[in-house]
Amino acid sequence: MQIGANSLLQEMQSLNGQIGSPGIQTGIARQVNNTSGADFGQLLSQAVGNVSELQSNAGNLATRLDMGDTTVTLSDTVIAREKSSVAFEATVQVRNKLVQAYKDIMSMPV
Repeated sequence: MQIGANSLLQEMQSLNGQIGSPGIQTGIARQVNNTSGADFGQLLSQAVGNVSELQSNAGNLATRLDMGDTTVTLSDTVIAREKSSVAFEATVQVRNKLVQAYKDIMSMPV
């Protein structure tokens, strides 16, 4: 199979014309706009739920330890408390970064 130089040149020129056409640009913009905020919101909700679950678990272990449950050790309770603390601090830092990003975007000149 042999491709002629003229047909190849015509094909390249037609592709070049399509690149500059508005239909291609709106297709790209449409792809970008299709990224929904629900996915981010769902991810954020899951993260907050995870932090809440860790805090609840740590509180439950501390209560059981205080009540004298022999199946709960002090080390398990401390580890659970630290996990919940680290998760909460990370969540606060993410919130701070999101608030700062929002402020930066809102202060940009139009």
